[in-house]
Amino acid sequence: MRRSWKGYRFETLDELTDEDFIRGSTRSKSVYLTEEGIKEAEKLMQKYLGKGHLS
Repeated sequence: MRRSWKGYRFETLDELTDEDFIRGSTRSKSVYLTEEGIKEAEKLMQKYLGKGHLS
């Protein structure tokens, strides 16, 4: 499971939740990436940073 702190604009977090890229409760200070969110993040890393940045 991959987690991220919720230090982002609420609108951004809401959009990512609506697209099922992240999940988490409103009480927690962090969210976790769904499998689909991880795939999308890897796709964006490859697009913007190149293949060498994927682990």
